[in-house]
Amino acid sequence: MSSEWKSTTLGDVSTQVDYGYTASATHVNTGSRFLRITDIQDGVVDWRQVPYCEIDGASRGKYLLHQGDIVVARTGNSTGENFLYQGGEEAVFASYLIRFRVDASLVDPGYVWRCMRSSSWWNFIDGSKTGSAQAGANAKVLGLFEFEYPTLPEQKAIAHILGTLDDKIELNRKTNETLEAIAKALFKSWFVDFDPVRAKAEGRPTGLPAEISDLFPDSFEESELGEIPRGWKFTSMYDLADYINGASHSSEHLNHERRGLPVIKIAELKNGISDQTKHWDSEYNQKHLVVEGDVLFSWSGNPDTSIGTFVWGKERGLLNQHIFKVVPKVQANRSFILLLLKQSQTLFADIARDKQTTGLGHVTVKDLKESYCSLPGNQLLSAYACIADSLVYQCQALALQNEALKNIRNALLPKLISGEIRIPDAEKVVEDVGI
Repeated sequence: MSSEWKSTTLGDVSTQVDYGYTASATHVNTGSRFLRITDIQDGVVDWRQVPYCEIDGASRGKYLLHQGDIVVARTGNSTGENFLYQGGEEAVFASYLIRFRVDASLVDPGYVWRCMRSSSWWNFIDGSKTGSAQAGANAKVLGLFEFEYPTLPEQKAIAHILGTLDDKIELNRKTNETLEAIAKALFKSWFVDFDPVRAKAEGRPTGLPAEISDLFPDSFEESELGEIPRGWKFTSMYDLADYINGASHSSEHLNHERRGLPVIKIAELKNGISDQTKHWDSEYNQKHLVVEGDVLFSWSGNPDTSIGTFVWGKERGLLNQHIFKVVPKVQANRSFILLLLKQSQTLFADIARDKQTTGLGHVTVKDLKESYCSLPGNQLLSAYACIADSLVYQCQALALQNEALKNIRNALLPKLISGEIRIPDAEKVVEDVGI
C-alpha cells in the first residue's frame, strides 16, 4: 500500500448520521418513496417495488435522501446491508435504516460504499451485532468501521471501475426483464387470453404463421375452469411437475469460508451467491442439488417480495427449505411450466397473503393441487417451446454472464481498496471482459 493511503473510520469521515423515519408504507403515490430494509438486496434497490409514505414538509426535509448518502440496515439478519443513493427517485428512509453522509471533500461516497461491500465490512458486522432476540448494531458501533483510503482522485477511479461492472450487470438485468416480458406476453396471449382461438372463432386472421395458427382450435368448450379451447385438457399445476422441497441446514455445518456448496435461499434466488451466502460442508441428498437451468419456486415469505419463480443460472448449490425445485414430468414442457408459474405470480401472492402472519405467507402443495390451467396438445406445446426456450436460454446466458461479472467485481474489490492492484491493472481486467 502506498504511503499516500490513510486509515480512518466511517464515523470520522461522516458529517451527518441519522436514524430513519417511522411511518406506514402505502402504495398510493404521495411523491416520496419509502426506502426500507427489505427494499435493499445485495446493495441494489428496485425502485419499482419501493412503496410510498405520508410525510409532512418538515419531516420530509429531514429524512430526504441526497445523492451520495449511504443507508445501512441496523437490525435483524439484514444488519449491515447497505445502499448508496445516487438519485433518480425522490425518497426518504425508514426507521430501521441509518444514514451516513460523508465528507465529500475528503472521501468519495462511492469509494466508502465499496469498502462497505467488502469482506472486511461483513466481518466487522459479524463481530459487532449485539442482542439475542433481534441482533443489530447502532450508529455509534457502525461508525467504528475502519478502512483505508488513497487520494480522492484514486478513490473516484476505483469507484468508477467497479461501477462500470455494476452498470453492465444492470444492463443485463434489464435485458433479461425485456426477454422475460416477451415470453410472458406470448404465453398470456396463447394460453390465458386464447387470442388465436378467439380470432379463428370470429373468422379473423390470427397474425401467426399458418403452421402455428393451424395448431389452435376454432371454438371453445366448457370446463371446471370455465371456457377453454376445444380439445384442451383441464389440469392442476401440481400434476405437471414434481415439486421437491429444500432441506433444513443445521448451523454446525454452515460456514462463510466457501467450504462446500452454497445454500440457496431467497436472497440467492434474487441476487446470486455473495459474501453473505452460507456454505454447507457436509453430506447432502442429491435431490437437493441445484444446477444451472433448474426452475425454482419460492413458496414462503413476504407475499410481495419473496413468493416467486426463478431459473437458476449460477453455480451449483443446495436447495434450502421453503423453496421447491420444479421438475417437469415432461421435460419438453419446461418453458410452458416456467411461464405458467410466472404468469400465476399474482395468484400465488394472493394465496400467501390470505395466510399471512407476522409479515410472512406461504403457498402449499395443496394450493398447487387446487390451482388449475388448460393444457394444449403436444404439437402446440412444442411450437411454443421453440420460441420460449430461445428466450429463456438467452436469459440464462445473461444470468451466467452476470455471475461472472460479479465474481470479477468481488475479486477486484478487496485488491483495489487495499492498494494491492492499482488502477491501470484493474482497467485492463475490465477491458479484457469486453466492457
